[in-house]
Amino acid sequence: MNAADELAAPAARRRWLKPIERLIDALTDAARRERAILLVLAAYILLWTLYGIIAKASQDMQFDAAELVTWARQPALGYTKHPPLAAWLVGAWFSLFPVRDWTYYLFAMTYAGLGLWMAWRLFGHLLEPGKRVAAFALLTLIPYFNFHGLRFDENAVLGALWAATALCFIRSYETRDGGWAALAGAAAAAAMLGKYWSVFLLAGLALAALTDSRRADYFRSGAPWITVGVGALMLAPHIVWLTTHDFTPLTYAVGAHGEKTLAESLRSAADFLGGAIGYAAVPTLLLWVAARPSGAALRDMLLPKEPRARFIAVAFWTVLLSPAIVSLIFGFELSTLWAMPALILLPPLLLASPLLTLSRKALVAVAAFAVAVPPVMLAASPVIAIAIFRTGAVVPTSANATLLAARIEEEWRKSTDRPLRIVGGDLDVANVTAFYLPERPSAYPVTEPENSPWVTPERFAKEGAVLVCYLYDNGQGGRNCTVSVLVAIDKLAATNPASRRVEVTLTRTFLGMAAAPGHYQITVIPPQP
Repeated sequence: MNAADELAAPAARRRWLKPIERLIDALTDAARRERAILLVLAAYILLWTLYGIIAKASQDMQFDAAELVTWARQPALGYTKHPPLAAWLVGAWFSLFPVRDWTYYLFAMTYAGLGLWMAWRLFGHLLEPGKRVAAFALLTLIPYFNFHGLRFDENAVLGALWAATALCFIRSYETRDGGWAALAGAAAAAAMLGKYWSVFLLAGLALAALTDSRRADYFRSGAPWITVGVGALMLAPHIVWLTTHDFTPLTYAVGAHGEKTLAESLRSAADFLGGAIGYAAVPTLLLWVAARPSGAALRDMLLPKEPRARFIAVAFWTVLLSPAIVSLIFGFELSTLWAMPALILLPPLLLASPLLTLSRKALVAVAAFAVAVPPVMLAASPVIAIAIFRTGAVVPTSANATLLAARIEEEWRKSTDRPLRIVGGDLDVANVTAFYLPERPSAYPVTEPENSPWVTPERFAKEGAVLVCYLYDNGQGGRNCTVSVLVAIDKLAATNPASRRVEVTLTRTFLGMAAAPGHYQITVIPPQP
């Protein structure tokens, strides 16, 4: 590189960074920052929604997301696996929009954007303007608000709820204002209605309050009682539902994740904490490279001296570490995905120390990196879609759901002109095909009928159903359904002599490429007269 080129390179970088500089100016200006953050969030939602539509174009809806949609068709105060808020939100969205992949991704990213906005409000209360912008930028680099957020489920629903709960509780704690106390109780109740995992957030905030030097003023005020009262009032209908339904979500959680050996619990806890470190790695390393914190600043991050920073640290470490401790005590299995909501408190933990100086150059570097990620991923999305398709990484339910739904509709029409109201079979197949069928049927997992209590024997006989089973290669040149699924389907089909069965082979194509064929058994049980 000659001298002219060496001079031109920094000038080019400065030109490219000028929009970032202007964006930072807008986000730190009290008169412009709220409008600016809404524009940033709108662009963020748009880019990641487009990424989801393109990157996932070679596959169908993920089965957990599809399950939420089928639950939403049966509004209830609770469901056998989880509390109801996520299904309520999905149901409200699809009362306005058609059930399509793209509308689901738009909803998922709109909700992720709401979570980021709530975090922006929280950071504004905890940090000075420049660090607030950096904290927001770092949070967008955690996959919870993009890659995972595209699959809106009972984990993703916690983002906005946890940020809102932390904001309202901290404001209530510091001001002892009745309005903030009521909002804290409402947000905490909503978080619990999103997922019971929120108990760890409430424990973290409670421990932070109990160990804080300002606790006497708070607990002598009416604020904690208002928070508890409002939260209990909002939770009361769901608690009544729990007691009248034998606490089935808790029973499900214990059955799915409990009764593990000490070795299994140790491995699970290690995976949980390792996953949290992995999810936090990019924003943490970025801040390290950009800000170069001193040893004193690092020590103050881990054990802050300033009361507000210490409050955040106690809450963060409690939320992150207490699940691992509980899993070892009670033999519970943890998922690494469950660590991600706790990372909402990571940016203020990293930035709250007054010993950490964030220069303008470091702030620009952090913001520029965060701004670059969504368009870069959008540009890469077609390659990602092709790679996923060619590697065959998609499970059969997400590979052929649209084709299977069309074939189910075709076979049903051969038997009756009545609307198709029930589709069942394997849990995942039932939910994903129900997502795509135009008449919005109920999903009925034949081996777990307790998960669809709205499908009664009377309704089954009156409305009929289509039951589907995935056929896997048995290693002997033939194909079989899972035995338990086949037995359940046979038992249901035997109730109607007009039942009929057909085996189909479906092959998905994408951009002229063909995937491995999927084989399915479809059993049509028409309505009884």
